[in-house]
Amino acid sequence: MFKKVILALCLTSAAGLAFRMPQADMLKKDTNLDIVFENNKKWVAEMTAEDPEIFSKFQAGQNPSILWIGCSDSRIPVDKLMGLDIGDIFVIRNVANQVISHDLSMMSVIQFAITALKIPHIIVCGHYECGGIKASTENVDHAPPLELWLRKIRDTYRLHRFELDAIEDPASRQRRLVEINVIESCIELYKTGVIQSVREGNAGVT
Repeated sequence: MFKKVILALCLTSAAGLAFRMPQADMLKKDTNLDIVFENNKKWVAEMTAEDPEIFSKFQAGQNPSILWIGCSDSRIPVDKLMGLDIGDIFVIRNVANQVISHDLSMMSVIQFAITALKIPHIIVCGHYECGGIKASTENVDHAPPLELWLRKIRDTYRLHRFELDAIEDPASRQRRLVEINVIESCIELYKTGVIQSVREGNAGVT
C-alpha cells in the first residue's frame, strides 16, 4: 500500500559529493568508450563472484521500495547516497528535480511506480549547487527547450520572491531556492491524479 511522499533534501552539496575518478579524463578521450565496456565486464565478474545467481534473480522482475525523483546532476550517486543495493530504487531524473504535470515522462514513471510496481515510498531530492537552480536565477535567455524547462523554477521564485529577495547573499538565496523547489515539487506530486487516487483508495494499489 502506498504510504508516504518523503520530502528529502541532500544536505551535502553536490560539490562535496563530486568524486574525481581517475578515469574521468580518459573517458573524454576514449572515443569508442572502451573503458566503459571493460569496466562493465569487471563489474559483472565482481557481482557474480559475490552471488552467482544475482542476475538470474533479477530476470523475474523488479520490486523496488522507493521511487526517487532527483536531479540529473552526475555528482549525485543515488544508491551510494542511501547505502542501498541494485533493485531497491526506481529512479527518474531531470534538471533540478522538477515534478511538472505536463511532463509525460515524469507522469508515466509515477503512474508505473505506483500502480504497477506498488512502490510504497517516494523521495523528491534536490541538492545544493544545482546548475538548474542557478541558471533559473540568471537574467539570461537560455533558449528552448532549456528555457521552457526553467520557467517553472522562475515561477517558484516569483511566488516566494519576498522571502528570497530578502536574502542578500546570492549563494544563500540559491540554496534556499533549492529547498523551496523541492517543496513545490512535492506539492505538484500530491496533486497528480495517481497520487490522489491512491489517497482515496481508488488506484487498485494493495
